[in-house]
Amino acid sequence: MRVKFAEYDCEIVFGHYVSDNNAIRLVDATDGQPVATASTNPTDEILAEDEVAIKDYSENEGMLEALKTAGIVSTPIRFVTSGYVKNIPICKILRRK
Repeated sequence: MRVKFAEYDCEIVFGHYVSDNNAIRLVDATDGQPVATASTNPTDEILAEDEVAIKDYSENEGMLEALKTAGIVSTPIRFVTSGYVKNIPICKILRRK
């Protein structure tokens, strides 16, 4: 699966954090180099098996829209706070392949 983010054509790599929450990374579709970590692992939050917290702030601003446009995640179903970051979007994963 591919997504366009920050002028890069990226492949999506799914994984998990130590907490077992879902993780999403983006790698360059041409050379496989890391582009961005699309998700975050909010403290004190255990997400459902089909949910992911999207890092849509700082250098990842626009990540949520890119993943939604590509049909990878849903619109946010709720928002959480983690540390100093408020309103982290929690989305359903729509496609893994």
